[in-house]
Amino acid sequence: MGSNSNRRRSDTASRLIRASPDTIYRAFASATSLMKWLPPAGMTGRALEYDFSEGGGYRIELQYAEGTRRGSGKTTNSSDVSKGHFLELLPGRRIKQSVEFESTDAAFAGTMTMTWTFEPTKEGTTVTVAADNVPDGISEADHAAGLRSSIDNLAGFVAGGH
Repeated sequence: MGSNSNRRRSDTASRLIRASPDTIYRAFASATSLMKWLPPAGMTGRALEYDFSEGGGYRIELQYAEGTRRGSGKTTNSSDVSKGHFLELLPGRRIKQSVEFESTDAAFAGTMTMTWTFEPTKEGTTVTVAADNVPDGISEADHAAGLRSSIDNLAGFVAGGH
């Protein structure tokens, strides 16, 4: 039997958020707003570089909270540093970006693509995040929980009038 190690998976999460697509899109527009909602539960974040423009790049660090998941960071024992570029920015509709983790572990190598889509509904906006070419080192369960947590945080952030 052959190995599936060369076959990368795709993970998705989706949620209805009671805000307009433009409001949700603006939550990505600055490093300050992004770092208020993007880090999943149990993490904090900071932007090391952030140019929100098509072709612009970014570098962010997500830090595990003290006492949680020590020894499981991708970059250090307690942090994940990723860098990427905004491949497509369609205001109020879609954000497509590349993501690469800074890690010496080959299980986290490669370029993941994340696409955020915003579909207007009568009740607000259905936000979907799709991660393609997910590195083998990211467990499916952890990634699903992280994506869901970030979308839930986003819902709370825009509900707070940010």
